[in-house]
This record gives sequence, structure tokens and C-alpha cells, in this order.
Amino acid sequence: MPKSLLDLFSEIPEPRKGNGIRHKLEEVLVIAVLATLCDCQTYVDMESFAEAREEWLRSFLELPGGCPSHDTFGDILSAIDPKYVQKAFQQWVEAVRHRIAGEVIAIDGKTIRGSKDVANGKRPLHVVSAWANENQLVLGQLAVEEKSNEITAIPELLQLLYLKGCIVTIDAMGTQKEIATTIIEQGADYVLQVKDNQKTLREDVDLYLEQEVMKQPKSELKANGQWAQTREKNHGRIETRTCYVTENIDWLPAKADWKSLAGIGAIVSERLIGEQETIETSYFIYSKKGATAQELLHARRSHWGIENKLHWVLDTVMREDDNRVRDRRGAENLSKLRHLALNLVKQDTSKKGSMRIKLKMCAWNPDYLLHILQLPFAD
Repeated sequence: MPKSLLDLFSEIPEPRKGNGIRHKLEEVLVIAVLATLCDCQTYVDMESFAEAREEWLRSFLELPGGCPSHDTFGDILSAIDPKYVQKAFQQWVEAVRHRIAGEVIAIDGKTIRGSKDVANGKRPLHVVSAWANENQLVLGQLAVEEKSNEITAIPELLQLLYLKGCIVTIDAMGTQKEIATTIIEQGADYVLQVKDNQKTLREDVDLYLEQEVMKQPKSELKANGQWAQTREKNHGRIETRTCYVTENIDWLPAKADWKSLAGIGAIVSERLIGEQETIETSYFIYSKKGATAQELLHARRSHWGIENKLHWVLDTVMREDDNRVRDRRGAENLSKLRHLALNLVKQDTSKKGSMRIKLKMCAWNPDYLLHILQLPFAD
């Protein structure tokens, strides 16, 4: 039987000391999630939400010390080690893990601009997330260390995830040998973009595809699963994407450097807006032997779901960049709670509407809010 969110939060070690603890840790965190679902942005917002909904909250919470104050929310979220919130998050994901079998998992980073601490010379928090595009679920997230970057955070995040049978896509920054190895060791396959941070590899891939693959008859390439094309018309814009792939890579000097490397590919993107046309070519390497151009084009296109369906929502709907919490632990824990809230709403199929509308429904309708909170555990 999957655990409730309250049960998961109750397993987080208590960071407070002494005998004067008035509020139960797990209840404060559940209220924080509920407040986030109702579009609360600050600790003061959370306090106001709890006070306005106190009678309703008491129907399923004890609230031995009454409603938590904004200081209580801030103190607790700044005191908890984010790894414990991450653990609770991962246990929640375990309850819905069967849904992501064979999915395309996009890995990408996002900076929370409002968390920049100018007074203390600290950079804004940068979080790397894993996104299951088909089911629109955040599978996990990890903050990049203050003096580090995504390259060191991505392998750590990958090791936290259940990825067996999935295809992991990462932009050029994550095209690193260690990352490719970690993906394979996790039982997944990779599709990694190749740019000038792997300059020799990009030049080799570019030259071979242009000279030996793209010049072949499209009918033959298509029959062999080496060619695929999509065309989209949107708002007066026509975009055509053509994918070329090959597994003939015995000639590639870098083949032995990339664990389980199966093939290389390119996507030629043609964009027509009125009479103005632009053409761009991007390159990638992949590990799934026998994958068709259609599959790989889908995987690369799915990668952008993390920008369009996760980062865009966090920025424009949940206004993450406006949050001014500068304590690193507090900012990271709030980020995890926003991801959790997003997962909860994304799973609801009982009502139609955008993410913005569903968050408003949470604020307007306590029954709907409770329904959202309980959804994953009735899976």
C-alpha cells in the first residue's frame, strides 16, 4: 500500500532541538505543499493560507500548536537537509514508477533567479531536473553545488532515478563520457546532443553524415529506418525537421570512448516564417541499437518538453523566479515542494483546464484540493 504524503514527510528526521516544539514537522510540510498548490509564493502566504483554512485542515491534521507562523515555515524549510525531502519525493515517484517504463526522460537545469544573494556574494540556486515527457512527471531534482556545475550534478541525479528501459536525453553540456556510462549502468539508453564542447566528435559526425549518409536516396534511407521527417504548422510558422541516422560507426575514432555507443545522427530543422527561412543542423550520438530515425527524432523533440511543460510552468504559472528566499536550503526545499505540487496537479484527469486553472481550482475548492493531494496514492 503506497504511503500518504503525510507518512512520507513523517520519515524526515526532525532538525529542531529542545522541548518547545509546537508544530509537527510533517504537518508543516503538508500545509506548505497545499499552500503551494493554492498559488502561495511566500512563507507569509503559507501562514495566511493555514489561518484561512484552519478548520478544514483540522479535518485531517492534528495541528497541536495551532497554525504555523511564517517564521515556523521559514525555520523548518531552512533547517531540513534537502536530501531527506528528495528521499520522500523519490518514494512518491516509486508509487507511479510503472507509468514511465520506456519513456523519454529529459535532463536539464534551471536557475531560480530570485534566490541570488548579492549581499553575501552567492549565486542563485541552479537545479537539475529529470522530466518524464509522456506522463509529465518530475522524477527527481538536485541542486548544483555553489562552486560546481551541471556536469557534476547530472550523474548524481541519474543514480537516484529508476531508469530501466528508458531513453535519457541531455543537451550538449551533459554530453560527457561519465554521464553516458552512468545512464547505461542505470539500465537506460542515451541520446546526447553533440556541439563544440566535443568539437572533434562533432566535426567527425558532421563530415560523415554529410558525405556518406545525407547524399543517399531518401527512399532507401527511409526503408532502412535511417530517415524520418515531421512538419508542423503553427501561428503562421512552418517547421520541418528531418532526421538522419546511421549505425555504421566502426570508423569513428571516439567510438570506444562512449559506453555502448550504437550510432550517430543529425536533425536538420527548417523554419519558414512568411518568406524568411532559417536552417539549422544539430548532431547527436545514441546507444539504443536498432533505433530508427523516427524514434530518435521523437526522443530529441521530446527533450524540449522539459522547457515547455516544466520550466515554462514554473516560471510563468508558479512564478518561481519571483521567490526571494535566499537561504540555500530553504530555496532548494521550496523548489522540491513546487515540483511535487506540479506532479500532483499534472496527474489529475478529473477536470479539464490548464495548470493555471487547476491551481486556481485548488484555491477555490477545498474538496478538489484534497482530491489532488490524495491522487497518487490511490494509483
